[in-house]
Amino acid sequence: MTSMLNRKLARDLWRVKGQALAIGLVIALGVMLLVMMDGLVNSLSDTRHSYYQRYRLADIFVPVKRAPGRLLAEVAALNGVAVAEGRINGGALLNLPGVAAPIRARMLSLPVRLNQLALSAGRLPDPTRGDEILLLKGFARARGLAPGDTLPATINGGRQRLTIAGLVQAPEFLYTTAPGELVPDDGRFAVIWMQESVLAAAFDLDGAVNEILITRSRGAREAELIAALDRLLAPYGALGAYGLADHLSNRFIEEEIAGLRVSSRTVPPVFLGVAAFLLYMVLSRMVQAEREQIGLLKAFGHTGSEVAVHYLKFVLVIALGGALVGVGLGVLAGRSMSGLYQLYYKFPYLLFRLDPAALIIGVTISVLAATAGALLVLRRVLALAPATAMRPPAPPDFSHGLRLGPRLNRWLDQPSRMVLRNLVRRPGRALLTVLGIGLGMALPVAMLSVMSGFDRALALNFNHIDRSDATVSFTEPRGSRSLFALGQLDGVLALEPFRSVPVILRHGRYDYRGAITALVSEPQLYRALDRQRQPLMLRAEGIILARALAGKLSIVPGEMLRVEVREGRRPVLNIPVVGLADTLLGAPAFMQLDALNRAMREPGRVSGVHLRIDATRSTELYQKMKLMPVVAGVSLRQERREAFRKVMDSGAGATRYLMAAIAGVITFGIVYNGARIAFAERARELAGLRILGLTRAEVGFVLLGELGLLTLLALPLGSLLGYGLSLAVAAGFSTDLYQVPVELVPASHGQAVLAVLAAALLSGIEVQRDIQRLDLVAALNIRE
Repeated sequence: MTSMLNRKLARDLWRVKGQALAIGLVIALGVMLLVMMDGLVNSLSDTRHSYYQRYRLADIFVPVKRAPGRLLAEVAALNGVAVAEGRINGGALLNLPGVAAPIRARMLSLPVRLNQLALSAGRLPDPTRGDEILLLKGFARARGLAPGDTLPATINGGRQRLTIAGLVQAPEFLYTTAPGELVPDDGRFAVIWMQESVLAAAFDLDGAVNEILITRSRGAREAELIAALDRLLAPYGALGAYGLADHLSNRFIEEEIAGLRVSSRTVPPVFLGVAAFLLYMVLSRMVQAEREQIGLLKAFGHTGSEVAVHYLKFVLVIALGGALVGVGLGVLAGRSMSGLYQLYYKFPYLLFRLDPAALIIGVTISVLAATAGALLVLRRVLALAPATAMRPPAPPDFSHGLRLGPRLNRWLDQPSRMVLRNLVRRPGRALLTVLGIGLGMALPVAMLSVMSGFDRALALNFNHIDRSDATVSFTEPRGSRSLFALGQLDGVLALEPFRSVPVILRHGRYDYRGAITALVSEPQLYRALDRQRQPLMLRAEGIILARALAGKLSIVPGEMLRVEVREGRRPVLNIPVVGLADTLLGAPAFMQLDALNRAMREPGRVSGVHLRIDATRSTELYQKMKLMPVVAGVSLRQERREAFRKVMDSGAGATRYLMAAIAGVITFGIVYNGARIAFAERARELAGLRILGLTRAEVGFVLLGELGLLTLLALPLGSLLGYGLSLAVAAGFSTDLYQVPVELVPASHGQAVLAVLAAALLSGIEVQRDIQRLDLVAALNIRE
């Protein structure tokens, strides 16, 4: 008897193969995303840990102005210090042929024990040759450089020609940005290692260092060790020790991993929930249509539990099949995406690892979600008595159904009236269909809204906030003389000074290591904007925070913020928050320039200027800037924009395209599944209409007209559900680098509507073919 039920199971699966494949696809894609994202989280975490450990990345970084080499012994003697090493860290400009603007470079002394380098090409520098260097591989590849090539450089005002001995990768430069910037661009920022004695002479640091690297001993508390280091090094211009968690490169990798982890917990469950709902609809209507068969099975000796298990198997075969396919697709997609991450984050290797628990969880959640939807239906199977089941169900009472007035009867033909009456007579079924299609539409609405949010973040930052053509940074805070010199250059149309000061912001138990950007009172080239994109006036008595930063600090306007300045005299300030800025790039804090300088007791100091320039004179203007020793770097807005676009299209940002494509496929599967269920449920009714004389077109209109009307009713619901889902997806994509805004974008909802209508049209065409091939005798035959 069990074999008989198994044969029936095989026939049922074949009969609804279209719906089964559509539901299995939804499950497969949900599991695929879960497995892929979990694999990427594990791969990035494991590779980062292995890379840091193998090349001995420091735990604590201590920048100072100038510390004598003898001080390293005192640092090493501190409780909790395992290894202490000093190095020289400075800036330089590269003047490459064919590149108008000078390129910023970071100069580092060759490592001894900590922060080791992975040699990718060439060799190590010859100790007897002071001009040989190691160059970061990412910059060399972007600029087409190789070992043996030379680089013209300006180091602390002195010009040198450097020879590339080798290309390297470094654990502290997985995510490489120029000082003061958040967006990486391999071709706009170089990292160079050379002999310590050469750099000491160039930066006037003979017998001294300006950065100390620390590895903690096991069990040492980082906060206590940082406090001790700050106290010891305060007389030597300490700028504030910080741990690996605050290191810029490591911070962004942490954000990437966190974003993937959030996405893996929000998006796949939505897909699996949709699949469970679809299985519930299929099984519910199958049980209703097979009442007589259920009665016969029970009459021939099958218990209610055996019959219920038979229908549960139907659900489990689809769920398990989809889950296993999803596991395979997830492994393939994860390996493909891991290669992208290796290129983006400059890992010399990537350890792709899938946690077996993720595979088990993916399959288990799929089965549980499908079973949960099935159990609601199987209760009816258990409760159905054989005698009751073998009788046809009592005809529903339609005596109080929809009554159309004479005017509507004249306007609507018979098939149209049948469509309206059927919707009103079965409101529960119509509601479920509307909900299913609405859920299908919510997925593309959410993904298209997120994609629009990326574009809005790009436009807001580079069209409205930053309206300069170029940003010039100084080697150190300067006075009005430097501003006057820049303003007199031919080609400079407008100039606005700014000052950037590293700080630690504290509010209660929350803190954030960042910087204050000080601007003139009413800036025009770089501005803080509110939500209406109107400029905020910077007031002398307060600070304006980006909304994302205010959220991190859990602070609102009117509350006091503790500001610990990490340069100069390092004052500690208590400043009221007077406003919130709607900036989507980074987490900046804004103050009035004069007010910040007064608080630091350094009047008239600036870190750089924003420029508007004459494009016809830009080349000669940049050439003059290359010769100015006070200029640490020149950043062009258009290049920053392109770099930001590249960041959004790489890493986790790239997965939004994959998820949008998946959402489109799932939408079609949901709509198609609904159409097939409706056809299977009403095949006998449609055959009766054909016998009564309706044409194939009219019969098709009775079914597809109802589906079309339900699809139209589902569009507003899908739009609303999609907006809610987009909030969760955008939160998963947002990082410290950028925040993805979510707003009602008509174009995104319109595209999703078109996708749903296209899916409905294609599904309708397929179902109409089934109507054309409908076997009237078989459909009207009552199964005994």
